[in-house]
Amino acid sequence: MSWISIIPPLLAIAVVLWKREVISALLVALVASEFLLLLGSGDSLWMTFIHSTERVVDVAAQPGNMRILLFSLLIGALLAFIRDSGGVSATVSKLISTGVAKTSRRASGLTMFTGVAVFVESNLSVLTSGILARGLFDKFGMSRARLAYIIDSTSAPICILILLNGWGAFILALLSNYELPDSAVSILWGSVGFNFYAIITLLLVLYTVISGKVFGPMRATESSANSEQSTEELPVAPTKARFMLVPLFTLIGSMIGFMLWTGDGSLSQGSGSKSVLYATILSVLVSYVMAVMSGRYDTRQFVDLSFKGVGELVPLVTIVLLSLCLGASLKVLGTGAYVAGLVDSHLPVFAVVPMLFVAGAIMSFTTGTSWGTFAILIPIAVPLIGSTGLPPAFVISAVLGGGIFGDHCSPISDTTAVSALASGCDLLEHVRTQLPYALVAGVLTLLVYTALGLFFS
Repeated sequence: MSWISIIPPLLAIAVVLWKREVISALLVALVASEFLLLLGSGDSLWMTFIHSTERVVDVAAQPGNMRILLFSLLIGALLAFIRDSGGVSATVSKLISTGVAKTSRRASGLTMFTGVAVFVESNLSVLTSGILARGLFDKFGMSRARLAYIIDSTSAPICILILLNGWGAFILALLSNYELPDSAVSILWGSVGFNFYAIITLLLVLYTVISGKVFGPMRATESSANSEQSTEELPVAPTKARFMLVPLFTLIGSMIGFMLWTGDGSLSQGSGSKSVLYATILSVLVSYVMAVMSGRYDTRQFVDLSFKGVGELVPLVTIVLLSLCLGASLKVLGTGAYVAGLVDSHLPVFAVVPMLFVAGAIMSFTTGTSWGTFAILIPIAVPLIGSTGLPPAFVISAVLGGGIFGDHCSPISDTTAVSALASGCDLLEHVRTQLPYALVAGVLTLLVYTALGLFFS
């Protein structure tokens, strides 16, 4: 497809900016993409609605996608229990009284540390740190937008830097399909030092944590949070911290266990989508046992509470589903391939890596997926290694960093939606307040890649 393949994502972004509402934007983009696919297919254009519906059905029916949707809904049940049982309030009080999080700086630091420590899977990192920190951020008058930024900008960068997870296994599998000057493993680990976007992003998060300062739209959001929340008490009276900590540690521990189990003993080979779903189900079951044994709820009350929590997350889960559908439709339309075609061998050698970074960012931004960007751009980047003589790890790092950069900026990214879900922040508010930070890291990364491109060429 030609340039028209980028029309659907541009429509989505335009509708988001116009209506400030994501679900309608995703629907418009999905219908537009399916309409373009029908052009020249011989089918009636009136079938666009049918094809769009079937796209949703097909995407939802895929096992990996269904697991993501199920765990996103079940997390609502878990969040409702730990909140309404008084577990969150008790944990916040305990962390403050023991000095672990007695100041806003320590609360932010604990959030970042949790995101870094849970590097096994990006969704688990986001959920764990988001669930743990919600009450703390409210207590200290810090905005949910700041929380969403910290957990979103910690999870993916740390996963792409440590790589002892599904991310590393996926990228290693892509690299292993080609003849390379070095081993795929050495190139992958070598890319860590060149992945400047991930490094700079983590440094910006660390700066925010230590200094307590924010800039851009987040400053106004933070001022509003300070005025509204600083005088408020936690919504539920504290009971026992174990009502939050036991399900949370169950989630973390069983996630690691299921990753080892699904990977036949190898953490990096485990299935993230299976493990996070199984871990969430187990955590909800543990919550149920605790609720009934404590006498706070009977079975019917727990079920009612669970469905209340699930209902609260239906809008965000709908966004996740439509994001996945749009990504699948755009893949068939060829949006990613068209953007990737902007990078070719006619570029000056010094500009190859910066352009790979930009192409990865545009592709990830317009399609809402970093993993899909890796799958499309790595086959384009590998031949450039031989033709340009640039260090392989340097070239691959631009693809990885660009994919994360675009994903951080995109309002149609499922990862962005999950981060908003975990923090309890409005999706568009999260995108708007995180964007300046992502752009700063992106521009600095582009400058560094250009300088190193001149050096290596």
